[in-house]
Amino acid sequence: MKIFSYITLSFALLFLASCQDVINVNLNTAAPRLVIDAAINWQKGTDGSVQKIILSTTTDFYSTITPKVSGATVFIKNSENMNYIFSEIPNTGEYQCTTFKPIIGETYILTVVYKAETYTATETMQSVSPIDAIQQKNNGGFTGKDYEIEVSFKDPPAKNFYMAKFFPEIFKVPSYGIISDEYTNGNAKSWTYSDSDLKEGNKIDITHYGISQAYYNYMNKLISIASSSGGGSPFQTPPATVRGNIVNKTHNDNYALGYFSLNEVDSRNYIIQ
Repeated sequence: MKIFSYITLSFALLFLASCQDVINVNLNTAAPRLVIDAAINWQKGTDGSVQKIILSTTTDFYSTITPKVSGATVFIKNSENMNYIFSEIPNTGEYQCTTFKPIIGETYILTVVYKAETYTATETMQSVSPIDAIQQKNNGGFTGKDYEIEVSFKDPPAKNFYMAKFFPEIFKVPSYGIISDEYTNGNAKSWTYSDSDLKEGNKIDITHYGISQAYYNYMNKLISIASSSGGGSPFQTPPATVRGNIVNKTHNDNYALGYFSLNEVDSRNYIIQ
């Protein structure tokens, strides 16, 4: 059974051909907020020991630069109080740990200390069913003339939530989809992906995630907002604020954006035949 809801993250350029002048609208500038990209993804078949967390801040609407955050303290603890320190690669805003131990069903607590404020989040590591097969149709998509791939997997008899990322090499940004097994628990499932721009020989990176229900709900909101605003990326700043599971323990109103998730993933590279 194919169940797939996805949003393409490429931009639609809606400039009129007759428009020659660039008009910058004066917008109110809010104080920068901390953005915490804390997706712990454990690739099947690896030990998952190398993980990273990226810190940045929001910026002006017209800015093309994402400000990176240096000098923060970042660590994750598990239920047995095992502490995993994430150290910054100097001046990059990327904090890395090489000793992380992912355990399915284990609960972890993220802590970020920045500018004397403490941010925390709690999440549980989710498992994922492996990808069983990838099949291709040459008469798929909305037009019936596009290349279409189907990625199948078996859903175990338990409550599960999934996310998929399709990233063709011809695009600068990926597409994301989410599904649950609310009405199809324990059945065979699949993702489908097509695009009219796909050609023979194009490579597509495919990532299949097991995610929590809370993360599913969060991504559902992001995808809905991005879709209604013209198909932009759900990981860019949306037109409405969507708060994740990260809480500022020092000043609640100064909340961070982003999400702390722990996901087992199965990845494949596929070339259009």
